[in-house]
Order: sequence, then C-alpha cells, then structure tokens
Amino acid sequence: MKNPHHYGTLALVGGDEFGPHCSFDQDILARAATQRVSLVPTAAAYERPDRAIKNGTQYLHDLGAEVEVIEIYRRSDASDDALVEQLRRAETLYWVGGSPLHLRSVLIDTPALEAVKTAWANGTTIVASSAAAMVFGDPMIDPRGGALTIGLGIIDHLAVLPHADQRSQAIRERTIHLVHAPTVMVEIDAETALVFDQTHGLEVLGRGHVNAFQNGGQIELAVVAELLNRRISQTS
Repeated sequence: MKNPHHYGTLALVGGDEFGPHCSFDQDILARAATQRVSLVPTAAAYERPDRAIKNGTQYLHDLGAEVEVIEIYRRSDASDDALVEQLRRAETLYWVGGSPLHLRSVLIDTPALEAVKTAWANGTTIVASSAAAMVFGDPMIDPRGGALTIGLGIIDHLAVLPHADQRSQAIRERTIHLVHAPTVMVEIDAETALVFDQTHGLEVLGRGHVNAFQNGGQIELAVVAELLNRRISQTS
C-alpha cells in the first residue's frame, strides 16, 4: 500500500529481469506491502513487447502478484490522461528492459515522467530494470559507447551501467574515467538489484555485484546512499 508521506522503494536491476536468480523481487513486493504490480514495457516497444508482457505477467503471477499492464510505447501515449493516471496511482511500477534511447525519447518532458516522479514521492515502489535503470538517472550512460548524455533525472547525479558483467572492459573503463563528482556511477550485474528505501537503507540483492565509482576510482556504496537520501530530502 502506498504511503503518501514516504518515498517508495527504488530497485535498480542490472538486467535479465524475471530470471531464475531474481528472487529479490519477492522481498521488494513484501516491502511494498502490496501485490498489485503495474508492468510498463515502454523500453521493449520495438523488441517484442508482447513477449515481455507475457513473461513478466507469468513471473509476477507466480509471486502472487495481481498484474496490470500500462502500455506506453510512443510520446503520444505519455500524454494520454488515462495512461498517466495509471502511472500516478500505481502501487508498484515495474519497468522492463529494452532500449534506453527509446524509453528516454518517449518519456522526456512529458506528463508521464512527472507522474512517475510524483508516484515515487507518494510511496509507489519503482523497479527499473536494465534500460530503465540506465535512463532514470542523470546523466545517462550512452549505450552506444559509454559516454555520458542526458537522462530523465528521476535520480540526479547517478549514472547507471546495467549488465555490468556482460560489458566490455574498454567501455566500462571509459565511463569510469568520465564520471566526476558530484556524479556517481554504479555498475550492476545482471539478475542483481541495488535496492534503496528509507527504512532499510541501501542493499545489494541477487546473484551478482554492484560497484560504485567517482573521479576515476572505486568508492563505497555508502556514497550512493547519501546521494539518494539527499535527493529525497531536497524534494520532501
């Protein structure tokens, strides 16, 4: 159930959502105290969204969730009053992976993006996998080569590299050396989640690892927790 006086849980997933090692989703749903999940396949618009919807719905049903699908695929959808209201009233928003560039182009400067920000601030749990984890920060890591570009700014000063265990070392190192304070880069392995809420703080769940970098070197994840706490305190 949403708590309108408390930011919702934020889970940044490194990709391969709905995989066999994503048991952390059960814990995330328990924290949300709801079994109602809104699945958003925007990033998969050109990558078989029907398959993402089918896989996600079955996976979430197996966890005992009641699933609705919010079908936002184009910029016109992101201004549709009914779809925007679905985002605003959602108890858990589960964003699947796909193309971060398409997801950004659909949501940037739209009522849908403002609805997501409002929903999170009013207690909605947000699970953002792969492309969504990548684009919800600002700056965003460009998937075409690792440079920094404009993200959606749901989380300022956080650059996210999902599928870190599947990336080339050259791209990882290029991005690491481009990130300077106050921005922090986090790299998240597939089937791994970086989970933050105001009750439990910051945790790494799943099969892999999460690492944080700033000014060319590795830093403690506690810096990411401080960044998220500042983001919340500045907008509360």
